Amino acid sequence: GIQDVHIIENRNRYQINPEVAMGSSKWLNLIKYNESEDNTPAAYEALRKAGYRIVATTPHTNDETLDEIPIDGKMALIFGTELKGLSDTAIAHADEYLRIPMYGFTESYNISVSAALTLFTLTEKLRKSSIPWQLNKEERLDTLIEWTKRTLKHAELFEKEFLQKRKTGQ
Repeated sequence: GIQDVHIIENRNRYQINPEVAMGSSKWLNLIKYNESEDNTPAAYEALRKAGYRIVATTPHTNDETLDEIPIDGKMALIFGTELKGLSDTAIAHADEYLRIPMYGFTESYNISVSAALTLFTLTEKLRKSSIPWQLNKEERLDTLIEWTKRTLKHAELFEKEFLQKRKTGQ
């Protein structure tokens, strides 16, 4: 599945739209890069340090398709805006390029359609493979703890009480 969403804010600022998100954003880790005018290098560096290869989605006909792209190893999918696509920096510094096939007169999909098509196809491909993609026990527990903190009001108080009781053996 998808747990981390890295948001590169160069041309636009990302704000969660409650009408669209329907609370799903609390189940994701949203990591924003918005410190400079061009945040792409910082995002790519952080992703590479975490072991990801950068895969830019482009409409170029010579790029790998969803069926062709290898799914082994961590993959960071980079999507651009519908109107302008990816920046030159985002394309130039990517490790691989992915093309979502389009037919007819359409030259681009909006971000929702692009992400949905890509994620559906790649997760289906991953689930049918023998690649161990599930979280290990420690990752699963860490994720559940983070989700619990996000859903409880004043979670830090519960955590403090729990740790205190654990320390005293109660």
